[in-house]
Amino acid sequence: MTHIHGHRWGHSALTVDLDLEPDGAPRLRVTRPGDPEAPPGDLPLVDVTLSGAGTGWSGPRFRGTALGPRLVYRAHHAAHGDGWHRLTVELHDPASGLTAFAEYSSPDDVPVLRSRVRLRNDGPEPLTVRAVGSLLLGGLPSPDVLDAHRARNDWLAECRWYTEPLRDAVPDVNRHVHEHDARAALRLTGRGSWPTDGHLAMGALTDRTDGRCWLWQVESAAGWGWDAGEAPARRTYVGLGGPTYDDHGWRQVLRPGEEFASEYAAMALGDGFDGALAALTSYRRRVRRPHPDHEHLPVVFNDYMNTLMGDPTTEKLLPLIDAAARAGAEYFCVDAGWYDDTADGGWWDGVGAWQASARRFPGGIGVVLDRIRERGMVPGLWLEPEVVGVRSSVAAELPSAAFLRHDDGTRVTEQGRHQLDLTHPAARAHLDKTVDRIVGDWGVGYLKLDYNITTSAPGLLEHTRAWRAWISAVLDRYPDLVIENCASGGMRMDGASLSVTQLQSTSDQQDPVGYPPIAAAAPTVVPPEQGAVWAYPQPEFSDAEIAFTVGTAMSGRIHLSGHLDRMTDRQLGLVREAVRTYKAIRGDLRSAVPFWPLGLPGWTDAWVALGLRAPVQGATYVSVWRRGGEAEQVLPVRRLAGRADGVRVEVLHSAGEASAEWNGAGLRVRLADAPSMALVRLT
Repeated sequence: MTHIHGHRWGHSALTVDLDLEPDGAPRLRVTRPGDPEAPPGDLPLVDVTLSGAGTGWSGPRFRGTALGPRLVYRAHHAAHGDGWHRLTVELHDPASGLTAFAEYSSPDDVPVLRSRVRLRNDGPEPLTVRAVGSLLLGGLPSPDVLDAHRARNDWLAECRWYTEPLRDAVPDVNRHVHEHDARAALRLTGRGSWPTDGHLAMGALTDRTDGRCWLWQVESAAGWGWDAGEAPARRTYVGLGGPTYDDHGWRQVLRPGEEFASEYAAMALGDGFDGALAALTSYRRRVRRPHPDHEHLPVVFNDYMNTLMGDPTTEKLLPLIDAAARAGAEYFCVDAGWYDDTADGGWWDGVGAWQASARRFPGGIGVVLDRIRERGMVPGLWLEPEVVGVRSSVAAELPSAAFLRHDDGTRVTEQGRHQLDLTHPAARAHLDKTVDRIVGDWGVGYLKLDYNITTSAPGLLEHTRAWRAWISAVLDRYPDLVIENCASGGMRMDGASLSVTQLQSTSDQQDPVGYPPIAAAAPTVVPPEQGAVWAYPQPEFSDAEIAFTVGTAMSGRIHLSGHLDRMTDRQLGLVREAVRTYKAIRGDLRSAVPFWPLGLPGWTDAWVALGLRAPVQGATYVSVWRRGGEAEQVLPVRRLAGRADGVRVEVLHSAGEASAEWNGAGLRVRLADAPSMALVRLT
C-alpha cells in the first residue's frame, strides 16, 4: 500500500493535514491559513468502543479506546460540489472486521470543519457499539495557555456562558515523572430528550497568547458529550460525540453488513470567540433546510406569554387578533389550550387527539382562523406532537410499539404522558393525519411544536432522527409552512433540531428585565433570524416599559404577545412604530453575524450589549440595555476602531431618554434611566 505522508486538504479558509500511515492510525491537524502550524497529532481519527474491546486504560474521558489505534488506513477520497469540500478516510480493524469511515466536510470560505463517523461491520459476527466519537482533534496549544468556555442553559435562564482556565480542570501532574498522561479532563454531557437542559451542546477554547479560538457544537437531540484534556508534549485534545452507553445507556448492535453513522459535530476556528462564532453562524446557515421564512422574517403574535397563558377562547381571541393586526403582526399563533374541552382544565394528561374544543370555540375554531386571515395574517397553532396523555383515547388506539418503552417493555411515562416513537409507522401516521387536518384542511400556516417532558429511554437517538425526518417530510408536503421548535423554551436548542425548523424559542422568561442577557446571548446558539424572543407589552406598562420589552426582541425574531386589545390607541401606536422599525432592519439580520462589545453577558450584569454586523449592507447594529449602574457606557466596536469620523450613528429605537455618539474609540451610549435600552445603527 502506498505510503501517503503530509496529505493536505481544505480551502482558502481552512487547512486540514492528514498524516496517513499504512501500518498505523492516521493523524489529523486543523488550522487556518496563516495560523501557526499545528504539531503532529498523536490521536487516531476515530475512537470507538465495542463490547469486548473497551477503553485502553481506566479513566472517565473518552480518548484512549482500545480499538481506535488499531484502525489502520485503507483509502481516502476527496470531492468538491455544491459549495462544500468533502473528505472521507476509510479505516479498518482486521481483528473485529469493523470498518470506519471518517467523513469530513467544510463549506467554501468558512473555517468550520464538520465531521461524523460511519461504521460498517465487515466481519462475520455481530458487533455491539457502546460509543463512537464524531470528531477527535489533537495538536491544540498547551492547557497552560487555554481558557475553556461553557454555557449553562436552564429553564428561564438560558445561554449563560462562563469561562475558566483549562488548567483548573486538567492539572499538571508532571508526566515526565509518571510516564503516563493525566486522567483528568474537562468533560460535559447532555442527557435525555431535552439535550440542552443544563448546558448548551457547545464549548470553546481560546488561546490567551494570541486570541485564537476553537468553538464547537455537537449536533444531537438525544444526548451528547465532549471532553478536553492534555495529550503528550503538553498539547491539548478535544473529543466530540453523541450518546454513549456509559453516559446515556445507548448502544447499537451491528450485524454483519450493517452500518451506523454517528451524530455530526462541527468545529469553528476564529480570532477570538466572536470570530469563531461568526464562522459557526455562517456554517449554521449553510447546513439548515432552506425556507422562505429565513428571508422574510415575519413578525409572529403568540397569545400565550403573559397574556392568555393557555386559556384561549373565541371571545378572548377575536379582539386580540384585531389588535395584533393593527400592531403589524404577520402571523397569529393560538398557543396551548385550543384542544382543551374539559370543564376543569385538566387536559394535561389527556392530550393526543388534537381536535378543537367545542366549549372554547362554540362556532368552531374556523371562526378564529378565518378572522386571522381576514386581518391579513397567517394563522398558527401550538402542538405538542410527541406526547400522548395517559387518559387520551389515542393511548389505547395506537399499538404499544408506537411508544418509547423501557427495557422491561413498559411505556415511557412522564408527568402523565407517554412518549411516541416516530420510528414506528403507526406513530408517524397518527401525526401525519393530525398535520394534514390542521394544515391541509384548516389552512394553518404556522406550527409551534412544543415538548414539555424529558426522558431517557432505549431508542431515543433513533426517535429523534425520525422526528427530524418527519418534520422534513411535512415541509416537503407543505413548503410554505413555518415550524417553530420549542421545548419549555430553549431545552432542545441543538444544532440538529435547528437544521430543520425555521424558528427556535429562546426562553419562557416572563420578566422583561430578566430577558436581555438571554436575548443578547441567544445568537451564540441560534442565528438571529431564527431566534424567537418574547415581546409582551401590557396596557399597564409605562411608555418606556412598552419600548423596553419590544426593543429586547428587535435583534432576533419578534414574538409579540401582551394584551394589545386593552391598550389605548397611543400605546398601540408605540408598539406599531417599534414593529415598523424592526421591519425596516430585518433584511439585514438574515445575513448578520453577532459580536459582543462588552463580552458575553452575565446573568446579573448592569449593562448588556449585542452587536450584529451585516457584511453585505455594511451596517452595524448594537442593542444595549441598562439595568443598573452608571448612566453612560463606552462600547468597543472593533470593526470601526480607530475611525475618528465618518461613522454615522442613529438611535433607531429607545426606551427612555437615550443618546449615542462615536468617539473614535467606540460607541458612547447614555441611557438616563434604568431599566432602559436602545437600538443603535452605525454606518
